[in-house]
Amino acid sequence: MTRSLRLRLLLGAGAAILVALLVAWIFMGLLFERHLERRMAVELTGDATRLAAALTVAPDGRLGLSEPLPDPRLQTPASGFYWQVSGGGRVLRSRSLWDETLAAPPDAPADEWGLRRAAGPFDQEVFLLERQVQPDADSPPLTIQLAQDASAIATAQAEFGRELAGFLAALWLVLIAAAWLQVHLGLQPLRGLRDRLAALRSNSSARLDEPWLNDVRPLTEAINELAEAREADLQKARARASDLAHGLKTPLAALKAQSRRLREAGQTEIADGLDRSIAALAATTEAELARSRIAAAGQGGGADARDSVEQLISVLEQTDQGEAIAFTNDIADGVAPPLSRDDLTELIGPLLENAVRFARRQVVARGRTEDAGVVLWIDDDGPGIPSTELTAPTGRGVRLDQTSQGQGLGLSIAAGLAEASGGRLTLSRSALGGLCVEVRWNHDDAR
Repeated sequence: MTRSLRLRLLLGAGAAILVALLVAWIFMGLLFERHLERRMAVELTGDATRLAAALTVAPDGRLGLSEPLPDPRLQTPASGFYWQVSGGGRVLRSRSLWDETLAAPPDAPADEWGLRRAAGPFDQEVFLLERQVQPDADSPPLTIQLAQDASAIATAQAEFGRELAGFLAALWLVLIAAAWLQVHLGLQPLRGLRDRLAALRSNSSARLDEPWLNDVRPLTEAINELAEAREADLQKARARASDLAHGLKTPLAALKAQSRRLREAGQTEIADGLDRSIAALAATTEAELARSRIAAAGQGGGADARDSVEQLISVLEQTDQGEAIAFTNDIADGVAPPLSRDDLTELIGPLLENAVRFARRQVVARGRTEDAGVVLWIDDDGPGIPSTELTAPTGRGVRLDQTSQGQGLGLSIAAGLAEASGGRLTLSRSALGGLCVEVRWNHDDAR
């Protein structure tokens, strides 16, 4: 069974129309046949009435006609049109019968003309019109019969059936086109509903407008109720994550104090290890808070990426590592990811910091708007990472370089923030020789 509602409706309509037209073809053929039979009966009755009026009976019982019927077919043998009068041991028939006869039934009606199909002369099937009459009181009852070949009706019916089939086939195509138009117009509200659902997906706080069609209103209301329930669940989950992240701040402060005391006591190696763990946990906590904030805010209005990167570069240039790096901001004007300015800074900041940490002399930020969405790239000329591990930082908490604190963690945090905003972070080899970090937001994948 096809998964296309449009195709299923068209197939159903096409099958229903086809069955209806087939039934119409059969019944119209039968009606046409009945019409031909009634018309033939009228014509035969007229000829039979004239035959009965011209019939004469001689005193010796011989049968004759005072005036022959004018139809020339009656003079041609096996022409398909015949008459016969029989009774009292006498038979009078048309020349077209030649040596054949029409079998007279013993129960021919006497008060009206009767029409029936019967086997006729020359192996023909005929329509037989017959009646029993008595010209006068002294003459015996006579049976008058007129017969006409039934093949003429069969031929006319076959021709009519072929012509009707062609017409109905053309009508079927027209009706299928009308059904397609009807389905197209009927599904138009659902197409609009699909567009509004895309907007709902990109903004969880949005709701579907109330449709003007009563048939679609229950579906719209159900979707809105589902969206409200989903929003409530998300808010609860975000609140729990935020509470958890805030709850970790106090233990982190205690650990920092413990590290400071260890360092003062001369246990520097232990303090350094503890500081690294505290830094990783703090970064994860801040990232989770940022994720919660981004998710709760929904899709932002779109901050200017070029300005945000320019501000971050101006800050990084003041650091010890940033002083030796040549920064290039090659982001096109108007590139605006679906994030607020603060959230965009939270996402790009770790990427630029990571690039500065491992770059030798150059860091390049690029970005553009494509038909599919918005793309940002951060390139550096550092050592990069092995090609077999290019996907590793997308896992939360993954560390690629254990000798330099926080590289994999920073990328993982940025990947989480990108995911929270409906984007995706991927890694590849940069043209500069180091790492290329790509963050892409597709329109179809927007929240």
